[in-house]
Amino acid sequence: MGKFAASAKELEVYKMAYGLSMELFELSKKFPAEEKYALTSQIRRSSRSVCANLREAWAKRRYQAHFISKLTDCDGENQETDTHMDFARDCQYIDPSTIQRLQDINQQIGRMLGKMITNPKPWITA
Repeated sequence: MGKFAASAKELEVYKMAYGLSMELFELSKKFPAEEKYALTSQIRRSSRSVCANLREAWAKRRYQAHFISKLTDCDGENQETDTHMDFARDCQYIDPSTIQRLQDINQQIGRMLGKMITNPKPWITA
């Protein structure tokens, strides 16, 4: 399955992470001004970093250790995004039902990344 995708952009995990990042971007536009350099910036940065690290991992598929390392970074950023969503919920910037739906997506992304990390062979090109 992994070898048939010409680009990381074709991967379901990438599409999900990108969609989550864009939705968080739209929602974060409504965060209070005092959060501009804190939560707003952080939730945007970490969610976007999931996609960026996935693209970097894809570019390093010839080297299993590098591939896994970048996927691990990706997973870490995904977990950081989940933490920022907790703050957004608890600060009442995003309603609980929306956050639950987004955190469900976030967890699914984490599971997909975990499968790639624990079984990298189908994705390696060398």
